[in-house]
Amino acid sequence: MDINSVIEIGRLTRDPELSYTSGGVAVMEFTIAVNHMKKEEVSFFNCKAFGKTAENLKPYMSKGKQVGIDGYLKQDRWEKDGKKESRVIINCESIELLGGSSENKEQAYY
Repeated sequence: MDINSVIEIGRLTRDPELSYTSGGVAVMEFTIAVNHMKKEEVSFFNCKAFGKTAENLKPYMSKGKQVGIDGYLKQDRWEKDGKKESRVIINCESIELLGGSSENKEQAYY
């Protein structure tokens, strides 16, 4: 049996972008920065969320916001100028907004 599961907590490096597929499905793309505890090293991960999760969370996600994500890795493949290209992204199955403001101490989980 193969396992493909990712859990990360990090901060958004920029405001997410929301778009729609030709079939009308919402797609939110964003990148998180994750600091490693034992080293002064940062990893950056491209992420995608879909459907109602993407639409509902987009207004609350902005650069610097801390989020917890649970999902799986997916390799996107395409061809550009005759060369094969690819990148690995995290497809988010759930997103938790962390580190709320002093006005709103509730956490949102989608």
